Amino acid sequence: MEKGPFSVEWLAQSSRGAAQPAARRPRSPPGGAGSQESPADLGDPGHDAEAGGGAVPGRPRTKFSAAQLQELERSFREQRYIGLNEKRRLAAALNLSQSQIKTWFQNRRMKFKRQTQDAR
Repeated sequence: MEKGPFSVEWLAQSSRGAAQPAARRPRSPPGGAGSQESPADLGDPGHDAEAGGGAVPGRPRTKFSAAQLQELERSFREQRYIGLNEKRRLAAALNLSQSQIKTWFQNRRMKFKRQTQDAR
């Protein structure tokens, strides 16, 4: 039986990578097969070096200053859901992006929800 592109043998080989053209095969890391580098060392976005890493690659975690946190918490006490105008105002006042403000409020609401559930 000929190993054509639709034969069972061809499909089995292609799933193991044997039938892939050289240009499509994954390249081995520099240093050969015996390299001691881990996937995190190679910059593989699927493997973060930190435990519990779910961050977007290339975007460092935002470290809020004490003054920023104080203002964000004050605003959260007043209103748990932030409006567009307040988001703009806070972003300008705290030198943060509107996206960072929105994300902080989402995370803070989840923290509040966990705290109230734990208190019950």
